Amino acid sequence: MAEQHTPRSLIVSLYGAYGRPSEETPMPVAALIRLLAAVGVDAPSVRSSVSRLKRRGLLLARRTPDGSAGYALSDDARRLLEDGDRRIYARTEPSLSDGWVLAVFSVPEQERHKRHLLRSRLGRLGFGTAAPGVWIAPARLYEETRNALERLGLSAYVDFFRGDHLGYAATAEAVARWWDLPAIARLHEEFLAGHEPVLAAWRETPGTVEDAYRDYLLTLDAWRRLPYADPVLPAGLLPADWPGRRSAEVFAELHALLWERGAEYVRAVEKDL
Repeated sequence: MAEQHTPRSLIVSLYGAYGRPSEETPMPVAALIRLLAAVGVDAPSVRSSVSRLKRRGLLLARRTPDGSAGYALSDDARRLLEDGDRRIYARTEPSLSDGWVLAVFSVPEQERHKRHLLRSRLGRLGFGTAAPGVWIAPARLYEETRNALERLGLSAYVDFFRGDHLGYAATAEAVARWWDLPAIARLHEEFLAGHEPVLAAWRETPGTVEDAYRDYLLTLDAWRRLPYADPVLPAGLLPADWPGRRSAEVFAELHALLWERGAEYVRAVEKDL
C-alpha cells in the first residue's frame, strides 16, 4: 500500500521536526507554504489544513517580529509533540521485567459515544485488548496514556493497574491474542519498502539540503505513526523474523543523516522571506 501523506499530517510533522517556536516567534505563513510546497502540497491545501488545526486548538495565529502572519503551537500541541518525541525517537530496548499497565474502563450507556472514543484512543496509543473493557500495554506507556485521556476528558471512566502477566498461557501466546502482530508487521514492512531505498541512495550519493529536508519530512511523516501502532514489545515475545527492529534502525539512520541538513534548508527558507 502506498504511503499517504496528507497536508495536515505533513504540517504536524513539519512543526514536530523543525518548528517549535514560542508564541513570540511563530512560524511565518509564507515559510509554511514554501516548506510544504517542497513536498508537493499547494498553498490552498496548506491554508485549509492550518484552519482545521486552528479549530482543534493546536495552532495559534500570531504575528512574527516583523509583523507578518504566522502560527505558533498551543500548549496542548507542544505536549502532544513532546509525548510523541518519546516514542518516535526512542532507542531503548524494552524488557519483560518492565511489566504491564492495564486500563479498565466502564462508560454509562447514555454516554456510549465515549466508549468508542476510549477504545479508539487506547488503540491509537498502542494498547492491545486483553478482555472486553480491559486494555493492556507495556507499563512505560502509562504516563502518556494518562495525559492523553485527561486532555480528552475521559479520565473519569478509566482505572489503571500495573503488574506482571501471571496467566496460564505463555506471555508470548497471550501477546499474539492481545495485538494483531501480522498487521503491525505489515506496517513495518511497508515503511522498509518505502525508506530503505532512500537510505541506500543517501549512503551512495548525498543530495542537497532541500533533498535532505524533503526526504526527512516524508520519512518522519511515515514513521511517526508506527510507534503508536506498535507498542514495541520485548524481543522474546515477538516472532523471530520481526521487522520492527530493522525499521527502527532505518529511521534512526535517516534521522542522523538528514535532520540537520534539512534544518539548514528550513533556516534558509525563513531567512529568504
